[in-house]
Amino acid sequence: MAELSSNLLLIAFILYVADTIVFAIALTGKNWDRRDPEDHEKTWGRLGYLLAFFGFLFQLGYFITRWIAESHVPVSNLFEFTTFFGMMLVFAFLIIYSIYKKNVLGLFTIPVAVIVIAYASVFPSEMAPLIPALQSYWLYIHVTTAATGEAILAVSFGAGLIYLIRVVDQSRSSKHTFWLEFVMYSMLATVAFVVISWGFRAADYHVAFQWVNEKGEQAKIVYEMPAIAGPYEGTKLTENTFGPLFSTPSWMHGANAPTKLNTFIWSMFGGLILYGLIRLALRKRISAAIQPVVKDVRPQLADEISYRAVAIGLPVFTLGGLIFAAIWAQEAWTRFWGWDPKEVWALITFLFYVAYLHLRLSRGWHGTKSAWLCVIGFVIIMFNLIFVNLVIAGLHSYA
Repeated sequence: MAELSSNLLLIAFILYVADTIVFAIALTGKNWDRRDPEDHEKTWGRLGYLLAFFGFLFQLGYFITRWIAESHVPVSNLFEFTTFFGMMLVFAFLIIYSIYKKNVLGLFTIPVAVIVIAYASVFPSEMAPLIPALQSYWLYIHVTTAATGEAILAVSFGAGLIYLIRVVDQSRSSKHTFWLEFVMYSMLATVAFVVISWGFRAADYHVAFQWVNEKGEQAKIVYEMPAIAGPYEGTKLTENTFGPLFSTPSWMHGANAPTKLNTFIWSMFGGLILYGLIRLALRKRISAAIQPVVKDVRPQLADEISYRAVAIGLPVFTLGGLIFAAIWAQEAWTRFWGWDPKEVWALITFLFYVAYLHLRLSRGWHGTKSAWLCVIGFVIIMFNLIFVNLVIAGLHSYA
């Protein structure tokens, strides 16, 4: 059953990658297709929707078979949560695409799902018994609802990004072009994280250190990437290997914090290299190269989609990320709130999107301002998913 589950996830991932290509052809292949451009878009758009739909079905099959194999809902570690988040992102796309029928949504949303699932694949996927704190139905309700809310909010990011690329003047440098490129770099850094992790894993790279772990005990820690940041006051046990260049700060006490920080640094450097290579190939900003693809999109429509996604996604996230989370926290740790890093960032996410709705409805922040808020909101979500999980210690460190 476990092997079947993994194969179903792999098939879904392949279908999503193919789907990205199909939506790209739908938007950029009009010049070589002899048919009417509108017919071209409709035909390839239908194919793209079908691929996304079947990819979702295969991923749903992965979810169900893993559930059967583990005898509990598979959302209890970072691999399972992230794959579920990717699945619900595709589900949200399927619903919104069925309403608006805009292929550009597929080109900007499905690749995010691909990146999310690829990101999940670098974490341990082995099935393991649940620790006592996770043996609660409220956990499943909390995590699945929070992930669904975040997935719907991710659609607002895609629509907001479409709006900005469509309207920002790329003929000159400005703060808008700078921050758009930073968003592109951030996405590429996640891709680099996946590629680098796979590369060193394929090479079976390991370097070991002796250190004092988060429990104050002498322990051995193993890096699967060359050590740029070594453990605080650690001693390297593996000879003839690279690094470390410096030590992890002493205040990082989380489980395996040094290896997580090291991975984060590799991702940032890898993202810089990947971004530089793409810029060299394009000889222009990445957002400028994408702009012709969205030239036919009405900015008002992209603005409307981003707003509706937030209006739907925020209540769902509030239920899962705050209310159901508090009930689970009371059951698991005998308190509703404890200022754990994940709790704090869930609250920050909630307050940010509440501010978005307030500014839009009361202050008239439509268009560019609204789109930037949708992009920043998703950056907060990804910061919570990546940086808080990888670097900051807390009660959620088991993930």
